[in-house]
Amino acid sequence: MMSSTTAVTAAIERVPVEIYKGNNGLEKVVLREARGSSAEVYLYGGHVTSWKNDHGEELLFVSNKAIFKPPKPIRGGIPICFPQFSNLGSLEQHGFARNRFWSIDTNPPPSPTNSSSKTFVDLILKPTEEDMKIWPHSFEFRLRVILRPSGDLMLMSRIRNTNTDGKPFTFTFAYHTYFSVSDISEVRVEGLETLDYLDNLQNKQRFTEQGDAITFESEVDKIYLSTPTKIAILDHEKKRTFVIRKDGLPDAVVWNPWDKKAKAMADFGDDEYKHMLCVEAAAVEKPITLKPGEEWRGRQELSAVPSSYCSGQLDPQRVLGS
Repeated sequence: MMSSTTAVTAAIERVPVEIYKGNNGLEKVVLREARGSSAEVYLYGGHVTSWKNDHGEELLFVSNKAIFKPPKPIRGGIPICFPQFSNLGSLEQHGFARNRFWSIDTNPPPSPTNSSSKTFVDLILKPTEEDMKIWPHSFEFRLRVILRPSGDLMLMSRIRNTNTDGKPFTFTFAYHTYFSVSDISEVRVEGLETLDYLDNLQNKQRFTEQGDAITFESEVDKIYLSTPTKIAILDHEKKRTFVIRKDGLPDAVVWNPWDKKAKAMADFGDDEYKHMLCVEAAAVEKPITLKPGEEWRGRQELSAVPSSYCSGQLDPQRVLGS
């Protein structure tokens, strides 16, 4: 499995980044903060596969059956869906960014990030000739993965249209984040109540969320529309709350495959659905169009905080109001 070979240290904007051989010899970047938190990013897919707090607890879910073998995407962590979310277009499911090899960008353009975060890596993806055959557009996709001193994890994406033929292009996008949870039946999502959603289990029909929070007792696959910049996932058993903050990503996808679909996936354990939940910052309903030279930016920041419970509920002012 994981082989920690000798770390190669690359100086990237004076930031030490360790590069290791991961599963099946695929290269991964390891980010570490002084207090003990860490993150791992595979160059294959520009894919975050681990995010641990300062106690060393894993906060993301990666399937025990995940296949770290191109061209298969990695099941779990934070796959990047680009230039297509799901099957909403002519490309393979979720587009091709998640099963391409990204490069470390040693000379990225200036980025408006918090100067207190010195632990980050910049990756870049450009289309190959083969990519241009299936999606005939030239682009630069820059991804910065930042581990803050607090242990928060931020992903910043910048996608630029570099076409020289004057043609615009259109894409949909998601950070397909798999969170690790104790028991899906003990989890609730707050911040999406009263919103409209498209139900992927009912031919993308539009409904309005009726519950005061989202809870789980069967398969869920919904695209919530015009969502707030902050969403919370409350894990009652772990007394932990994940807070997702996002910019440039108006939608939020909520997904759990439940038992039947879990059994049908070769790279997913039969019972693993109980210990994961995808809540994805996304731009799906209204695709993004870029003219040549234009750039789109989308960002998500993840934090994990202890939950304070009062009669079984989080005090929402502490998380959603903060």
